[in-house]
Amino acid sequence: MVNAMRNPFLKRRREAGYTLFEIMLVLGIIAVLVGSAIYMLGGAVGVAENQRAASDIKTLSTALGMYKVQTGSLPTTEQGLEALVKRPGGPGAPKRWREVLDEVPLDPWGKPYMYRKPGKKNPRGYDLYSLGEDGVESEDDIGND
Repeated sequence: MVNAMRNPFLKRRREAGYTLFEIMLVLGIIAVLVGSAIYMLGGAVGVAENQRAASDIKTLSTALGMYKVQTGSLPTTEQGLEALVKRPGGPGAPKRWREVLDEVPLDPWGKPYMYRKPGKKNPRGYDLYSLGEDGVESEDDIGND
């Protein structure tokens, strides 16, 4: 009681703030919540990359259709998707040509889309696909099946 009489604010000071333990506990809980949210969103990023690749393939398929209407045929495997951006030269070069795309996009993993005519999966047409995250031709490729 003597201490309280000498310093009446002593009791209020102890009740007014947070202890280091309380602050660390709250920060720990926040860290766990943020970590679990990041972990759960990790799968969403993979889904988004696959959806973007599928969307790019549809866009490139449309551009290839426009190229076919303009030139009368699809580009050869050697000419590739660059024929949509630059006039192909050499044998089999189209007589009528117009630029269809400003640039050929890369897949979500930074690699070029693969084009093959005639295709293995589509022998009467073409194969257009992304090698996916692993960058190796396999069953997990995303394409115009």
